[in-house]
Amino acid sequence: MTGLEGPSGRVMAGRSERFAERLLDALLDRARELPPQLIAPLVAEEVHRLGGRAVSILLQDYDQLTLAPLPGRGLLAGEPERIDGSPAGDAFLRATLVEESLADGVRMFMPLLGGGEKVGVLALTLDTVDDGDRRLLRRLAGLVADMLVTKSSYTDQFFRARRREQMSVAAEIQWSLLPPLTMITPQVAVAGILEPAYDVAGDSFDYALNDDILHVAVIDAMGHGLNAAVLATVAIGAYRHARRAGVGLAELYGFMDAAIDEQFGPDQFVTAQMMRLDVRSGRLQWVNAGHPAPLLIRGQRVVQALGGPGTLPVGFGGDQPQISEQVLQRDDRILLFTDGLIEEHETGGEQFGEERLIDFINAAGHIGESAQEMVRGLSHALMRARGGITSDDATLFLIEWRGGTTDHLTTRDA
Repeated sequence: MTGLEGPSGRVMAGRSERFAERLLDALLDRARELPPQLIAPLVAEEVHRLGGRAVSILLQDYDQLTLAPLPGRGLLAGEPERIDGSPAGDAFLRATLVEESLADGVRMFMPLLGGGEKVGVLALTLDTVDDGDRRLLRRLAGLVADMLVTKSSYTDQFFRARRREQMSVAAEIQWSLLPPLTMITPQVAVAGILEPAYDVAGDSFDYALNDDILHVAVIDAMGHGLNAAVLATVAIGAYRHARRAGVGLAELYGFMDAAIDEQFGPDQFVTAQMMRLDVRSGRLQWVNAGHPAPLLIRGQRVVQALGGPGTLPVGFGGDQPQISEQVLQRDDRILLFTDGLIEEHETGGEQFGEERLIDFINAAGHIGESAQEMVRGLSHALMRARGGITSDDATLFLIEWRGGTTDHLTTRDA
């Protein structure tokens, strides 16, 4: 007996494909012309029609510590839920449905996955649950995630719900530049995190998956505050422009270098790491412009730093850079980071240092199964080890090459 019931108490066929199609089509049709603030109440209304209750839409906050409830008519209000150690957090991090038995029913937590991006969690309670309900709820969560991603581009409501404290103007600029913090595909996954989330200025990252090539850049603009944010904005803008023009890595560096020099003169610069990964073959190429060398993690341990000849930071007019190369093995991970992570220190104390960072990674092991779990776990653990100090921006960005090919995928599967 399914837990999805209509307003009259009549049991609905949650396992019926025809019923599910009608429900999801109706929700999509209604959502198309609704203003953003009515999307969440619409979801709550449809869930209530199905016999569900205590509906919550939970969005990850900027610190990646909690899942914050989205306000709205018909939605359950409450305090943010900790990501670590909660059913909602488990559903979010592991991207899987989690069920919690209650005295009066079953609490369901469905990850909201918009494409390859983790958006948040849809939570609701049903009297009973069967496999038909689970299939329907997974599809419902997918539709809700897509609606939230689409509507978020022209409203501030979802951004406000994710904030736990005031954000600086510089941080506002930086967050507006970023792509989604996570991307998950069959061949590659990426995840990033910025510290301090509400006052970051000069650090940024960008990526794009174009056909079989993953393009990645991590940058650190000199200085602090608004000037660093503006410098980073020009650097990322120049990177995207050159990348979309299809130039090579060496030419891409030259274009960024000229843009920074022309706009800011010889006294300001950006360190940068630019990479390209062929997701079919695992062939990784990179150019290092004054940036800390990324770390290659294999079998839960750091096996080497991905060094190379390198060149001067962007804006200093360095020579055309040499391109370094490494062929990855399946499940290899590449950890990119900015110097704020390893140069931080307490007053009068030693810097955290790269060796200590490597020791920390090796001692911590996998730190969770997914790329996002590793980045979050590592970032928060390092923050604790540094005594919560963030006098400079600190960024982590992880690439996981899963190997293989998508030739076996049909259009429907993709």
